[in-house]
Amino acid sequence: MDNLHNINIERSVLSSILFNPSSYEDVAAVVKAKDFYLPSHKYIFEAMEECERDDLPIDEEFIKKKLNQSGRFDEEAMLEILSTNPLPSVKAYIEEIREKSIKRDLIKLTADIKEVAVDKDLPSNEVVDLVQQKLYQITADSGSKEFRESPEMTHATIEHILEMKKRGNSGVVGLDSGFSEINRLTTGFGAGDLIIVAARPAMGKTAFCLNLAQKALDDNKGVAIFSLEMPAEQLMLRMLSAKTSIPLQKLKVGNMTDDEWSRLNAAASTMGEKKFFVDDNGNVNIHNVRAKLRKLKSQHPEISLCVIDYLQLMSSSGNRDRHLEVSDISRGLKLLARELSIPIIALSQLNRGLESRSDKRPMLSDLRESGAIEQDADMIMFVYRDDVYRMREEKEKEQKARTEGKEYKSNFFDKPEENAEVIIGKNRNGPVGVANLVFQKACTRFVDAGGIPVEIVYNDSNMDAREGKIDIPSF
Repeated sequence: MDNLHNINIERSVLSSILFNPSSYEDVAAVVKAKDFYLPSHKYIFEAMEECERDDLPIDEEFIKKKLNQSGRFDEEAMLEILSTNPLPSVKAYIEEIREKSIKRDLIKLTADIKEVAVDKDLPSNEVVDLVQQKLYQITADSGSKEFRESPEMTHATIEHILEMKKRGNSGVVGLDSGFSEINRLTTGFGAGDLIIVAARPAMGKTAFCLNLAQKALDDNKGVAIFSLEMPAEQLMLRMLSAKTSIPLQKLKVGNMTDDEWSRLNAAASTMGEKKFFVDDNGNVNIHNVRAKLRKLKSQHPEISLCVIDYLQLMSSSGNRDRHLEVSDISRGLKLLARELSIPIIALSQLNRGLESRSDKRPMLSDLRESGAIEQDADMIMFVYRDDVYRMREEKEKEQKARTEGKEYKSNFFDKPEENAEVIIGKNRNGPVGVANLVFQKACTRFVDAGGIPVEIVYNDSNMDAREGKIDIPSF
C-alpha cells in the first residue's frame, strides 16, 4: 500500500505554501484537504483554506491558531513541514498527490462494490448505477460531505453576490433562456434545476427547447440532448432553420438561393465548432441517461444544459406501475441535475382531458402522471398557441360542411407568425405567470413579442401554482 501515498511529497507541498503563500492558489486548484493521506496534513491544509477564506496570512502563527481552536494542532508534524525544503515548482507534486488520492478512492470503491453486490444483494442495475455515480464523483472531484459548514457557505454566498454584481442589472443569474420575458420571470435556469416543458402535440415544445439549447450554444456553453422521438439530423435541420431564417421546408429539399446556401454553410460551420451532443437512441432508461451524461460531463466539463425529449418515452427498471416508473424517472433526473450542477430540461406530454375545456390553457393538473413530476420539478412551463386550436376548429367546420354538401368560407387564415404563451405554472424560486412570445412557423422559431408586458402572479410559497391555479390574463 506504500504506492498509495507519499508523506514526503505532502510535506514538501505544504512547506512550499508556508514559505511562498502565493503558491496556495495553484495547489488549491488541483487538490483538496481530503487528498492528503496523513490526518495532520489534512488538518493543516484545512487551516490554510480557512485563512484564505478569512483573508488572513497563510503562515505558521495563524495556522497554529486555527488548529488550536479545533484541538488539532500537531507540533511535531508542523516542525517536520517547516524543516522540509520548499519546492521551486509544485505542479508535478500536487498532481502526484491527486493521483494517489484517486487510487485510494478506487480501492475503497472495490470494497463498496462487494458490500452492495454481495452483502446487501442489491439488483445488478442498482449496483451499476451506484458504481457509475461513485466513479463520476471520484474523477470529477464532486464527492459530498454530510454537512456544509457555515464559513464555507457564507464565503460561497458572498462570492455569488459579487458575481451577480459584475453582471450588472440584467436580472439573469442562471442560464440565459434567450427570451427577455422568461428571463424576467425566472432569472434564468439554475444549476441543479429540473425544468419541465409541457404541451399538447403540435404546440412547438420541441422547437422551444431547441431554441433554448441554441441560446446556450451561442453563449459557448455545452449542450447534451437525449432525443427519444426524433433523429439527430432532424434536430439539426430545425436548429439550422431557426439560426439562418431559412424555412425548414426549403432545407429539407435543398431548394435554396445562392445567398441561402451561403448562410447555411456559415451556420453549419459555426455549429460544427460547438460542444453539442445528441443521443438519438429511442430506447433509453433513467440508468442509461445517468451513465451517459456523467461520462459526457466528465469528458466535457463545459456541458451546461441537458434536454430530454421527452419524459414519457423513457423507461424505468422493472415491470411496475407506470406512475411509479415516472416517479423514479423524475426523481432520478432531479438528483442527476444536482449531482452534475446543470439544469436538466425534460419535455412532457399533457393529458388530452384539457381538450374538452373551453379555455384550453394548460395547468399543473393536466400533466400526465402529474404527482411525481410536479413534486420533483423546480420549474414547470407550458407552451400554448391558441391558433392551433382555432385552425383545428376551422378544419372541422369545413369538413362538416363538405359532408353536408354545403360551402363553408372561413375568415381564419394560416398565419406565418402566431402569438404564443409560455405559462410558468410552477417556479420554486420565483413568481409564476405568463411570458408572451411569437412563433415563426416556417423556421420553427420562437422570438420575443416586443412591448408586451409580462403578467406576474406573486403568492406565498407558490401554493396556487402547486394547486394548478394561475391567474391567466385574457388576450
